[in-house]
This record gives sequence, structure tokens and C-alpha cells, in this order.
Amino acid sequence: MSSTRRKKLNRADGYVGILAANIHFPGNGSLKDKRQYLRSLRAILNRRLGASVAEVGYHDLWQRSRLIVSISSMSYPETDRVLDRAARIIEGRDLQLSAVFREIIKVDGEPSSAGVESHWLEGSMDENV
Repeated sequence: MSSTRRKKLNRADGYVGILAANIHFPGNGSLKDKRQYLRSLRAILNRRLGASVAEVGYHDLWQRSRLIVSISSMSYPETDRVLDRAARIIEGRDLQLSAVFREIIKVDGEPSSAGVESHWLEGSMDENV
């Protein structure tokens, strides 16, 4: 077997899906209420989808938030489907979405031409495993 073919067989591609959402809580009255609401939303997205969720903006405003939801999968269609489910879960809550951005990135260990910084950390994993 050629070394090129062996490299392709050993390489595992994956996908990372990112959903960014700007959220408005029209009925919210305090930062404490906002944090409780976001804690519940994070738990639901994590439990149902295995998503990681972070509040990345508007920390000091009690009626606004910017969330980043990320998921990973082995296939593009699965990643797309899970991002759709995440958006529906967020939209189904008592809030208003003012903006939504989504992106799916293929991770294959090859240099990216899209301007995304990526690199493998040398020596971080045992190649014999």
C-alpha cells in the first residue's frame, strides 16, 4: 500500500458546527434572571445535543446576550441537522432572536485556505495508539 493511501486511511475528517445568536429577553428584569435563564438554556442544549454553549457578549446587560453554540460530528449533514435543532430550541424559548450566524468547518488536518488559523500540536498524541 502506498504511503499516500495509508495516510488517507489513517486520517479522520470531522466537522465543527458553530451557531452564534444575539438574543433579546423582553420580559427580563435583572441580571440574576438572565443568568438563570441562560443556565437552563445551556443545560438543555448540552443534554439534548451534546453542545457546548458560551455567553460571549453583553454580559452586563440584563435584556441582551450573545451565545456561541458549538457541536462536532463526523458528517456534514449530521452537523447541519444538529445546528438546525439548536436554533429551533433557542427560538422555541420565551425570547427574541435578533441575529443568527452559522458556520460549519471541515477539520481534516490540511492547511486551510479560508483564513482560519489551524495547526496540529506536534507530539501531543502518540501516533502508535
